[in-house]
Amino acid sequence: MSAIAEDLIDRRRLRRKLSFWRVAAIVIVAIAIAVGAYVLSADRAATSGDQIARVSIEGMILEDQKLLDLLDRLKDEDAVKAVVLRIDSPGGTTVGGESIYEAVRAIAEVKPVAAEIGTLAASAGYMIASGADHIVARRTSIVGSIGVIFQYVDASVLLDTVGVEINAIKSAPLKAEPSPFAPAPEAAKEMISRLVMDTYEWFVALVAERRDMSLAEARVLADGSIFSGQQGLKNRLVDALGGENEVRRWLEEDRGIEGGIRIIDREPKDDGFDLSIFAGARAAFYDVLGLDPRSASLASAVLRKAGHLDGLVSLWQPLDGSSPLR
Repeated sequence: MSAIAEDLIDRRRLRRKLSFWRVAAIVIVAIAIAVGAYVLSADRAATSGDQIARVSIEGMILEDQKLLDLLDRLKDEDAVKAVVLRIDSPGGTTVGGESIYEAVRAIAEVKPVAAEIGTLAASAGYMIASGADHIVARRTSIVGSIGVIFQYVDASVLLDTVGVEINAIKSAPLKAEPSPFAPAPEAAKEMISRLVMDTYEWFVALVAERRDMSLAEARVLADGSIFSGQQGLKNRLVDALGGENEVRRWLEEDRGIEGGIRIIDREPKDDGFDLSIFAGARAAFYDVLGLDPRSASLASAVLRKAGHLDGLVSLWQPLDGSSPLR
């Protein structure tokens, strides 16, 4: 009799557990549907009615496909009458800067584009700003650092100290050079110098063309120097000082955009549930680790924190915090 009673109790417990998980599953599905509906409605609201689209470009610049997709969509949206790039970046990879610059120029072919610089638009950040038709900065913003850098590590002395020897068989002397395991041969340094200078000359020519100056004038500014917004205005790297009001003035007075059109912040789209639940959890996890919670992946979060990038880099200084002045 006791065994039968215990069996009945166990069955009731099992039913209660199953009922709980069924209800929990229904609640989770309902939340997911509600969040999805909210995101879709918010997206429709953002893309309906005439607007000026504002896109933030912040932190380390990489070849961000989602950002490129957003810029491509804004180019084709009839409701978007103009685009404002809010830039706050020390730069990043030259490929990342080039790809975003090209996307900005594609928009500028069909509608006005302005760049509103916050604390910093240096190196690849300034490269992107130069793609805009009008550059606005604060008096104390930092602009410039026009140039390219290729960094490599020589750990050979450390390896000798700890008694580690690295050997390699290569198809040619310059294969995989410069190597971190031995001092770079002169031929490798010359190869990398040619690579850097080729990209540097392209960058200088780009600035000269976009800022309506001669190559000689652009080279004077392209020694890696940074400038305040005020200095940038005098050197023709910036068109005006101010913020959103100056951007609006230019759009309305110089480009004929109707006054009073709302400015809508537009962000790259994420995929699937990453729009809601997973994105929040990921951001919280990165924040606990001291990484950028806005990063789309752990790899990009680490890169943003460390400021370490492979390949050619157009970068001033990766900074923690909001101000470059310490």
